[in-house]
Amino acid sequence: MVQGKNISPAIKELEKKGWEAKAASRKLARLSTEVKNRALLNIVAGLLSKKEEIIGANWGDCEEAEASGMSSAMLDRLLLNPSRIAGMAQDVRTVASLPDPVGEVFEMRTLPNGLQVGKKRVPLGVIGAIYESRPNVTVDISTLCLKSGNAVILRGGKEAIRSNLALAKVVQEAAYQAGVPEGAIQIIESTERTIVNHMLKMSNVIDLLIPRGGAELIKFVAENATIPVVAGGVGVCHTYVDKDADLDKAVAIAYNAKVQRPTVCNALDTLLVHADIAERYLPLIAQEWGKAGLEMRCDEHAWRILKPLSSLNLVPCSDSDWGKEFLALIAAVKVVNSLDEALEHIEHYGSGHSEAIVTEDYSAAMRFLDEVDAACVYINASTRFTDGGQFGLGAEVGISTQKFHARGPMGLKELTSYKWIIFGSGQVRD
Repeated sequence: MVQGKNISPAIKELEKKGWEAKAASRKLARLSTEVKNRALLNIVAGLLSKKEEIIGANWGDCEEAEASGMSSAMLDRLLLNPSRIAGMAQDVRTVASLPDPVGEVFEMRTLPNGLQVGKKRVPLGVIGAIYESRPNVTVDISTLCLKSGNAVILRGGKEAIRSNLALAKVVQEAAYQAGVPEGAIQIIESTERTIVNHMLKMSNVIDLLIPRGGAELIKFVAENATIPVVAGGVGVCHTYVDKDADLDKAVAIAYNAKVQRPTVCNALDTLLVHADIAERYLPLIAQEWGKAGLEMRCDEHAWRILKPLSSLNLVPCSDSDWGKEFLALIAAVKVVNSLDEALEHIEHYGSGHSEAIVTEDYSAAMRFLDEVDAACVYINASTRFTDGGQFGLGAEVGISTQKFHARGPMGLKELTSYKWIIFGSGQVRD
């Protein structure tokens, strides 16, 4: 605990709640699956019964954010409505239905000396979450931490403070009523910036930090924390349409990947098209994207093909468009001469998030699968599936683009570690 007369009330709040979470984590690690699932189902009921209160709080955040000039992409991430709250509740219900990872024993084997050696899955302890805009993160992280036996300290952005507090209250009341130890779910009410700086140094309390937000936040946390950090979420996602692609599939996939929800990290940013099919394919996808009002930032080859067509929003691309996460109805378009060129482009500009190939050529598909270095690599499917709920995890605490200790959507097992367990019958070492 920090000492001194000049410690701000915000830091005192953080320290107090941090130690309360630490104490609760020891009890939570031993909590039965039955109690945890009862808590999760209570949360489902609370979200649905209090949705009007939650939407009212969110409306205040959205009004203030819009008045401050927040971008449409960020406003979309901030917004809560009945369907999104219903979706959050369904995700919690799914988490409740999943196997409890805590206590799982695996990789048991008997050594020549008779010792039985294996691993037992255990919680990490206390998770610190620092996030921006998206209030659903409050519920996603809280419920995944609860089921995996971890306490959590939530620090959302000031733009969503009303929404986050309303959601956290629902989660806390529902969980504690079910028997979850008090203090296991903490939310920091202060929006002072000093809170983040202090959280990054609380290695005696927090076992893992998860930043969720823009590239600037994630970079700041990763570079300044003295605690392990799982960083990711920044998605520069490519879809490569190969010369042997089924063009109908390729249109549907690229349209979905870009238009279905353009403001999220798994949306398409750059479309790569093989030169052999560019003159047939580009007009087809351009017409569909044009109906959605999408802006296409084209290289010279794509520009020559599409410029004669009317009613398209075309812009010549610049070097800064490659490797850019647009989070809007904007896509960069490049014509490539080979699979090798597509792979080289992705290697240079990708962020390690999600990459896709559309092809009917098995060899090309396998090369793409093997050679692309990303958390999620797709053959003939939209990158929009990179999501904990879509992968059957119920929800996610984030999408890691790292290789250690977790990669891709992080669910229950990614919030656990293990300890070695050894059964003997009197063995001693020679």
